[in-house]
Amino acid sequence: MKTDPSEALSKVPEVTLGFWIIKIFATTLGETGGDAVSMSMDLGYLVGTVIFLAVFIIAVAAQIKAERFRPALYWATIIASTTVGTTLADFTTRSLGVGYPGGSLILLALLLGSLYIWYRGMGSVDIATVGTTRSELYYWLTITFSQTLGTALGDWTADTAGLGYLGGASIFAALLIAVLLAYRLTRISHVILFWTAFVLTRPLGAVVGDFLDKPLASGGLALSRYSATAVLVALIVACVIAFPQRAARRAH
Repeated sequence: MKTDPSEALSKVPEVTLGFWIIKIFATTLGETGGDAVSMSMDLGYLVGTVIFLAVFIIAVAAQIKAERFRPALYWATIIASTTVGTTLADFTTRSLGVGYPGGSLILLALLLGSLYIWYRGMGSVDIATVGTTRSELYYWLTITFSQTLGTALGDWTADTAGLGYLGGASIFAALLIAVLLAYRLTRISHVILFWTAFVLTRPLGAVVGDFLDKPLASGGLALSRYSATAVLVALIVACVIAFPQRAARRAH
């Protein structure tokens, strides 16, 4: 019996409410975990980036080698991308001295460039098309740039713009609600709205992560980065188990 090609499965999950909940927890974990290594362990942003980049490359290689969608492997790779995004953004904006505005513009250009190359190479940036090695490489490269940009945007909003962590979280939560309304009420491309929401969840997670572990004097809760990271890992594992994790139907 032949399989209908229209039923082929992607190697990424369906975009559901559970997907977005886990994504926000993962981006928050990326902030606390990245800061735990680069700051609490005092290894610095460059060394932290090298460590997390190596983990990310290994995870992507395993993800590409996998023959089908595996929830645990997929979310481990997402977490790796958020942690390397945190340290890479901090290295770009702080160690290189370009600041949050300059770093955000550079990272935005890299993200748009990645999407453009992906589109020119594959004809679509819809995640439902992710099923070949080439499309997966485009997908994970784009995700890395989006996670890094989101970190810079979150820090820029909370610190430079002076909105604080809760103020920044409110801004990005409101923007995500606006994207949801646009999804429900307008004819704006769902692919564009997906990537917009994907980017916005990262600064939301970044400011929430900072709120959890930054000192009381800075407006945070001064929680241990290690404890906060452990709790977030537990929440992600629970959500992966609790929420249905099905592979998206692949577009042809």
